[in-house]
Amino acid sequence: MRLLIAEDDPMLADGLARSLAQIGFAIDLAPDGLTADHMLLNQSYDLVILDLGLPKMEGLEVLRRMRRRSGAAGTAPVLILTARDGLEDRVRGLDLGADDYLTKPFDLPELEARARALVRRGKFGVSPQFVHGRLRFDTIGRRALLDDRPLDLSARELSVLETLLLNVGRVVSKEQLAEQLAGWGEEPGVNAIEVYIHRLRKKLEPAEVSVRTVRGLGYLLDKPPAGT
Repeated sequence: MRLLIAEDDPMLADGLARSLAQIGFAIDLAPDGLTADHMLLNQSYDLVILDLGLPKMEGLEVLRRMRRRSGAAGTAPVLILTARDGLEDRVRGLDLGADDYLTKPFDLPELEARARALVRRGKFGVSPQFVHGRLRFDTIGRRALLDDRPLDLSARELSVLETLLLNVGRVVSKEQLAEQLAGWGEEPGVNAIEVYIHRLRKKLEPAEVSVRTVRGLGYLLDKPPAGT
């Protein structure tokens, strides 16, 4: 899952990035509105955390421009994070297309819970989990279970599995998988994807979940047999 944090306080931005990375997000940081607008033009996100009081371009303008764009570029859930707690600011933000609003100061566990809920709503609709044969992926607790027993997966392995589950029956390229793991400005670890896939295959083998290599294209998670 890829997340953009548009926040001009470097200490707050770094703290949020560290915390959210631990629950499976690949984080991009934007210290001002112009940078955030540029990044939103060039990258799709699963969630945007947006401060209103950004330098160079107000957060509401970033949101306005984002929502005017077509396709995935304009539809990512947006959580406004700001010190402005007036009713007018909340109403303007929600009217422009924000999905949630959290005022500073805030409790980190609440922000993490809201972030998970927004991503879950955007990706999975009302369902909080995937069921794939004997495998179940809990999007709330960020864990995978085999016959209701937790699988020992790292955060990156979970992200790779989640992306494959979102595309069951469709080929996912190494580049697409790497994008979900790498932060903005980092070299996508395409070669590392082979390692994560190898580990996943071994751990999913008891569940009879097949991740196939499609030569020259990427990986494909087969649909479960009918009736499972």
